[in-house]
Amino acid sequence: MLWLMLFAGASLANSGTLHIRSANLITYENDVLLNADVEINFGAEMEKAILKGFTFNFLIEFQLVRPRQYWFNDEVATTVQQVSLSYHALSRQYIVMRNEQQRTFPTLDAAIEDLSIIQDLKVFEKSDMEKGEPYLAMLLMRLDHKKLPKTLQVEGIASNDWKMSSQKYEWSPNLFK
Repeated sequence: MLWLMLFAGASLANSGTLHIRSANLITYENDVLLNADVEINFGAEMEKAILKGFTFNFLIEFQLVRPRQYWFNDEVATTVQQVSLSYHALSRQYIVMRNEQQRTFPTLDAAIEDLSIIQDLKVFEKSDMEKGEPYLAMLLMRLDHKKLPKTLQVEGIASNDWKMSSQKYEWSPNLFK
């Protein structure tokens, strides 16, 4: 039994994880911007794959809804942003691509730190909300399995290393203070 617990603990420590620590909305003029902090840990297999030249695409999915009591929630806004992480072997740099903007880093840890910060992502306009109405904001970050190379997609079916998805982070924003 002890052996099984040690094995399970080792396999969990070896797999990648995503965990949203915090998220909030701020306004800038009429735009509503998302800021969030995500804890990202790559498993050993993911680190090896990055060094071999594979690109990892992550999806940041945000949704704002107005809850309704007797019907489905009213969707106010949905935003999806793709962020990619890759390694350039010739320059020995890790590359984070976000909205056509490329940033390079000397280490994987530095690239992951940049990837884990969502800052000033425009998600909707303040005029989309009505004052005095309750709203529910939801945020999810996950590895886009459809963009993985076919060999990793097949391996991902059997391995937890490639099933990186955060919890659904929910909060009630109050932008009219």
